[in-house]
This record gives sequence, C-alpha cells and structure tokens, in this order.
Amino acid sequence: MDQAIGVIDSGVGGLTVAYEIMRQLPNEKIIYVGDTFRCPYGPRPKHEVIQFTKEMVSFLLTKNIKMIVVACNTATAFALDELKKELNIPVIGVIQPGARAAIKVTKNNKIGIIGTEGTINSKAYLKALLQINSELDVIALACPLLVPMVEKGIISGEQAKKVVEDTLFPLKLSNRIDTLVLGCTHYPLLEETIQEVMGKTVQIISSSEETARETSVILEVNQLLYKNNREPNHSFYTTGDMDVFKKIYLSIFKKSLCEMNKVKFEKIVL
Repeated sequence: MDQAIGVIDSGVGGLTVAYEIMRQLPNEKIIYVGDTFRCPYGPRPKHEVIQFTKEMVSFLLTKNIKMIVVACNTATAFALDELKKELNIPVIGVIQPGARAAIKVTKNNKIGIIGTEGTINSKAYLKALLQINSELDVIALACPLLVPMVEKGIISGEQAKKVVEDTLFPLKLSNRIDTLVLGCTHYPLLEETIQEVMGKTVQIISSSEETARETSVILEVNQLLYKNNREPNHSFYTTGDMDVFKKIYLSIFKKSLCEMNKVKFEKIVL
C-alpha cells in the first residue's frame, strides 16, 4: 500500500518514534505532525488533550494515510481508545509497547516510570504493566520540567544534567528499580544524561523501538506494508518554531530527509 503512516506528537519527542519506524521500515512513507506550539500536553486537562489530538488526526486524514501512530504518551493515555473506536484504519500508541519491553528486561521486577503529569496521573503505564505481571513493584514519577527543556533544544550539557539530577532524585533515593521506562517520547533525547544520572545498573527503556516493531506487525497483518524498494518522500509538520524543530530533527536524523512545513489546525467540534 503506497499510503503514508501518520505519526502525531505534542512536539518533537515523537521524532524518536518516527526515526525508528523509518529505520525499521525504510520503504514506508511517514507524515509527521508535532504540535510544538501547544506543547507540553502533560499539564493539560484530558478534554483538551483529546481535542488537540483529534485536530492532528483530522489533518492527517486529509493526507490519505493508512495508519496512525500516537507517539505521545499523554495523548495515548487520554485519546487512544476513542481514536480506535472512531477510525477505520489501525491506530497504535506507545504505552503498551513500552510496558512489554520493560517486562522483558527487568530482573528484579522493580520498574520505574517517568512521564508527564497527565501520563503518570492517568496510571496508564501502571495498568499496562500490572495487566501483564501483577507481581511487579512499580514506582511512577511525574517530571514536568523535562519536556519544556527538550522543546527549547536543551538536550545535553550541564543545564540538562542538573535538571535531570534534581528531577530523578526521588528515584535514585529509592534505590530499588533495575529498569526505567521513559514514559514520554521526548525523554529519549535526554537518554544519555538520564543513564548517567541513574547509573549503569538501571536499564533504560524507550518505547520507540518497540512501537516501530508493533507498527511493522500491524501493517503486515492488515496487508498494508509497502513491499517494493524505494526512497520515500517524508513530510514533517510543526505548529511552532521551525528553527528549534529543525535543530532537534537534525540531532536525531543527522541529515535532512524530508520536506518541513508549518501548519495551523482547524478547530474541530467534538
């Protein structure tokens, strides 16, 4: 199927998911939408996150896509179930893949989760983890300062390390977990710093790779995979500062692979 895969996020974090999909499925075309202007979604009320998510989806549906990947943990927690009911194309989020990856890795069944306030308060990861293994010891921590920092392009250096150290101090203090789930797709951009702060004994789990694998499986099952070799033309859209978006994009992809556009969404009535 020649149609594109749509990837949506509250900002630049979902670029880590788009990168993994493009790496694992090099013949598939991606249309990415990052709502950087209204980011972060984490502190926003549920109804607002659902509204913004559906506006991004509505925009993507005009592009004749064959699947949607909700690459934002907060949007996954609040809007995924509704999208699945309303759309006649496959829709996946990032929470279930991340939970499964963490359970495969943990040795002592003690797992930490970091995410936005919205994701942590929704208990979506906790439910996903305990549904698979009810014996897990799970510690969840909201990290409201990390997404705004990443959206400003601060992903390394002393400032980033200081904010990460202060934010993750409660997890370090507990000294229990051997696995840490990055429950926000912005956080892999800070992965090196997070690993340094948490130490080598803690395994860091990003849901990006697992989500890309699940995308591949779902496309295969639904006979939607593009089977031929090609160099697809990807499209990336942002609602906010194009310069910051490009800076983060280049830090992940290392080279320009696509057209980039600024977009403003039509307000939809729910």
